[in-house]
Amino acid sequence: MTDHYQVTVVGGGPAGLTTALYTTRLGHDTAVINRGGGRAAMMLDTHNVIGVTEDVSGNEFLETATEQVQEYGADYYQDFVSDIEETDDGYRVTAGNVEVTTDHVVLATGFSDERPDPPLPRTGKGLHYCLHCDAYMFVDEPVYVMGTGDSAAYVAMIMLNFTPEVDLLTRGDEPEWSEETGEMLDNHPIDVIHEEITGMEKRDDGWLEAFEFEDGTSREYRGGFPMYGSDYNTDLAESLGVELNDDGTIAVDDHGRTNVDGIYAVGDVTPGHNQIPTAMGEGARCGIGNHYDLRPFPRSLDEIEEQGPVTKDDIPAISGDLREHAVDHEGHPGEGQARAAAETDDD
Repeated sequence: MTDHYQVTVVGGGPAGLTTALYTTRLGHDTAVINRGGGRAAMMLDTHNVIGVTEDVSGNEFLETATEQVQEYGADYYQDFVSDIEETDDGYRVTAGNVEVTTDHVVLATGFSDERPDPPLPRTGKGLHYCLHCDAYMFVDEPVYVMGTGDSAAYVAMIMLNFTPEVDLLTRGDEPEWSEETGEMLDNHPIDVIHEEITGMEKRDDGWLEAFEFEDGTSREYRGGFPMYGSDYNTDLAESLGVELNDDGTIAVDDHGRTNVDGIYAVGDVTPGHNQIPTAMGEGARCGIGNHYDLRPFPRSLDEIEEQGPVTKDDIPAISGDLREHAVDHEGHPGEGQARAAAETDDD
């Protein structure tokens, strides 16, 4: 049997889950299909999310978000989406043994960071991919940046805002930054180390302590940032004829709509800062955009002329399953009254 949804979100990161939360709470039958993993799942600690403390891991953050979305009535599937096919009245989404039809698809497929070759410290304990998330951790600590392009040089110079000890590691490759960037780099107190890394020292708690280089030297670092680019997960988007930007991201409007009707995109696969709060904001706007495009009421004058006036038999538009979830949810006034009455009876 193939279930039908109004919205199917492909990807279960902060952007996708926030989109699903909004579409579900706004009365649209929603499915989330998530392969697992992703950048947020790699986080040892959660930074920059107001109301969420630092000791919350990425997996804990995502587990809580997934539970919330399901409590509102969305369905959640753990599988890899292999195909999205256009149908006469929407799309068919296939993921392993899961097959659903849907009016709208939201692509929250993210990207993968290009990892440098080992030896490398553990992600989150010396290897970091988000400058805006983790620069605060390295105030007054020795830091490295890996890479040979303009982005690596700029990140190295940016880190001087936080610490006086910054090295740029080319790992034996020729620099590819522009002449202008090179001149800027020459006028900032940054050591450019060209030797390849041959070894690594770690503290007892697993954090990076130092890199060893092929010339026999050792330099101390608490952590750093590899700048080798990103691989955007756009295979599904491209198969549907979705337009991409020059940088490989999916082109969207301010509510996540793409150039293909019924296909939306949100999160790291779209332009913008790769941050959890940013992703959540994009997810909220995308969820609201889906609601604008799906809600049947108010019926326009042209629609009234074609379909007639709205009758009591037409309303509410929310499905029976979501109505049941909404009425039973702890945030619903009726549920709150029932609980208060039950507590009174217990007393």
